[in-house]
Amino acid sequence: MDAALGYNLEVEKIKREIEEALGAVVGTSVELAVPEKLAHGDYTTNVALQMFSQMHSADGGPSHPRDFVARRSAAADQHNAEDGSVSAVRARGKPSASSASDTSIFAGITSPRGLAEKIVEEVSRGGKVKHYIKDIQIAGPGFINFYLSDEALQEGLGRMGESFGRSDLGKGKTVLVEYSSPNIAKRFGIGHLRSTVIGQALRNLLEDTGHTTIGENHLGDWGTQFGMILAQIDRKALNEEVETLSVEDLETLYVEFNDCADKDEELRELAKEWFKKLEAGDSEARRMFEAVHKTSMSEFDTLYDLLDIHIENSHGESFYEDKMDVVIAEARKKGISKRSQGAEIVEFDDMPPAMLLKSDGTTTYFTRDLAAIKYRLKTYKPNLIIYEVGSDQILHFKQVFAAAKMLGWGRMTDFVHMAHGLIRFPEGKMSTRLGRTVNLQDVLDKAIKKARELGSENEEVAKMVGIGALKYFDLKHKPTSEIVFSWDEILALDGNSGPYLQYTYARTQSVLHKSGVAQADLASFKVPEDSTNERDLIRYLYRYPGAIMAAQQNYSPNLLCNYLFELAQLFNSFYNAEKIIGSGEEKLRLSVTAAVGQTLKNGLSLLGISTPEKM
Repeated sequence: MDAALGYNLEVEKIKREIEEALGAVVGTSVELAVPEKLAHGDYTTNVALQMFSQMHSADGGPSHPRDFVARRSAAADQHNAEDGSVSAVRARGKPSASSASDTSIFAGITSPRGLAEKIVEEVSRGGKVKHYIKDIQIAGPGFINFYLSDEALQEGLGRMGESFGRSDLGKGKTVLVEYSSPNIAKRFGIGHLRSTVIGQALRNLLEDTGHTTIGENHLGDWGTQFGMILAQIDRKALNEEVETLSVEDLETLYVEFNDCADKDEELRELAKEWFKKLEAGDSEARRMFEAVHKTSMSEFDTLYDLLDIHIENSHGESFYEDKMDVVIAEARKKGISKRSQGAEIVEFDDMPPAMLLKSDGTTTYFTRDLAAIKYRLKTYKPNLIIYEVGSDQILHFKQVFAAAKMLGWGRMTDFVHMAHGLIRFPEGKMSTRLGRTVNLQDVLDKAIKKARELGSENEEVAKMVGIGALKYFDLKHKPTSEIVFSWDEILALDGNSGPYLQYTYARTQSVLHKSGVAQADLASFKVPEDSTNERDLIRYLYRYPGAIMAAQQNYSPNLLCNYLFELAQLFNSFYNAEKIIGSGEEKLRLSVTAAVGQTLKNGLSLLGISTPEKM
């Protein structure tokens, strides 16, 4: 087994054994948390506070420890029946194998801190985790904080290689991620950057935790909006020149048509007619459609190459054109659709109805997304489908997932809408129709130019730094948060930024290069008692596998960004405070430096950000 992967499993084993030792004492499973500050330990739990609260509940509840265990058991059993989620049951407090332990040892305790003291006494007496634990402290009203031993920390430092952070927890599970999904005939705007980079980061995190992933680019190439472009091409007599039109030309035609349609509503009917022609297979409409599609994909592929984005499947909405009749027929057969004012709809108990067919017989986004689900389930057989799509589509996906469940295609938990917040201008939402957008290529060009101006003379390094700045700016935000577009913030190259992390990585490589010591020689050492900076860095490095798991399970790459930024700050403080090469602790400090560099490289790679060796 790879040494780094083995250490990742060791990290999980240490955490699990501490939890089991606690569970053996309190008679119920315990989920350890990682405290935000190193001063509060490597792991922490509030089990004493929870247990005391329930033992002395004000609502006439249980007053004996055994009743606390019974209540936790009943809650876990009920949750297990409703959800079937192992992780959820564990977090809620499923009884451990030692539930029959003697909880009478807690009788007569009058405070949560007193309860915590008794728990610590019993855990320490058991001796099961003695090798892993240097100290156990009680903080505040009854938090129990665990500090790992130097032996446990040192054991992994020399094993933090390229596989550090990886796990096989998702082995055997296939996850399909739909992301990016730009619109054909429109320039790739800054608004589509979020779905593209967040989606790729989510895939990377899933793969790093053992999942098999499938990428799906669901291109917007169908519907009335496409009818608008075809109508405007025809109105301006550009039918025979369509192959020569650029994506910028096509977007201009779209904006022009909407400007005219705002003054003449009949033009919107013309757009519907052109889309109906397209759905009916009209040869002229099809010819223009194919030309526009080809031009758009050529531009998109150029951007994907620059951004290092890899989506193996690109199926536009048009791909599902011949797959929608089956979905409509199934909806009718199962009785979930009905006629309403000439259209065909699906009704829900707690949401507005969704339109399956418009009154003119054309399909909708709703129909096409249902067809996509049916195709994906049959073709890829995923355990989970994640849609990395903007928050303005929340209702739409709730309707789609509910309809899929009504059709018997799966449970609501088989589908996840990762609804990212939108990038907005200070004055409001971006809109291609109104001509209010920012071309992503322009932003990339400016970011690379700024990196070049700040000293990245090598063109490849300038690209790494500029694109890294842009990606990290997006990923450091919580996915659900909205971002107000600002050139200064998007192109920031200092502070909590991609270039700051890249620079820190390059600094570690510079130190290692100057030392002339091969990384293979950085093996055994002893952490001196007074080596606070080194010990804190090692303790924080130990948290990296947990940061990956948290980012993956919460679909939040920003959690990994937070970790990497804190790690970089800790290392730079250490670098400024301690002499590394030529010091009495050179081997230890070089080992720490190597581990920090490798961890930054691993983490930035998961975010899709390259790490130049020199800056």
